[in-house]
Amino acid sequence: MKISVELTLTPLQDDFEPPIIDFIKKLRDSGLTVLENPLSTQVYGEYDKVMEVLQTEIREAFENLEHVVLTMKMVKSDRSDYEPHF
Repeated sequence: MKISVELTLTPLQDDFEPPIIDFIKKLRDSGLTVLENPLSTQVYGEYDKVMEVLQTEIREAFENLEHVVLTMKMVKSDRSDYEPHF
């Protein structure tokens, strides 16, 4: 089953960019389809693989940051080829 996941990692600290960049780079290295925009990162792929990668990377981010918020949305389908029609 294919899924699409939108993530926003928000470290609650002054120097917030390095942990976000590190998180995204690790997602890119996973072999999954990863797309970024200024507000979020989207990950696409097979459910089991996506969830395995997210479990590992979210745990690591949470262990390395004292205060952090992660917002996640999931859709049951691969929306990586979505293009607006307006």
